[in-house]
Amino acid sequence: MIDPVQRLDGIARVCHEANRAWQIVTGDPVVSPSWDEASVDQRMSARDGVQVALAGATPEQLHESWTRNKLVNGWTFGAVKDEAAKTHPCLVPYDELPAEQRAKDALFGAIVTALGRAAS
Repeated sequence: MIDPVQRLDGIARVCHEANRAWQIVTGDPVVSPSWDEASVDQRMSARDGVQVALAGATPEQLHESWTRNKLVNGWTFGAVKDEAAKTHPCLVPYDELPAEQRAKDALFGAIVTALGRAAS
């Protein structure tokens, strides 16, 4: 059995890197850094998302949880993702997200589901 902290970190790493790859494929103008270069906040966001997904959240619920966490931490809607300015274009209701962003939430949840079962 894998240590619970290592399990969470491992799944968060895979999800982060998958999201990064999806950003590249879809032409996102601001691609996240690799896990090893990611900020503490980015890593915590991925870990939080994994915990929510492990609890059975839908892609929409994952987005809502992510949005709440961003807003609590001082982020606001902005046309461009900017970590320093704490702005993000995805700080909108789920049904207003572009299709590729909704797919990213679904991908995140699917990875957590698959790896969560494998690591149990």
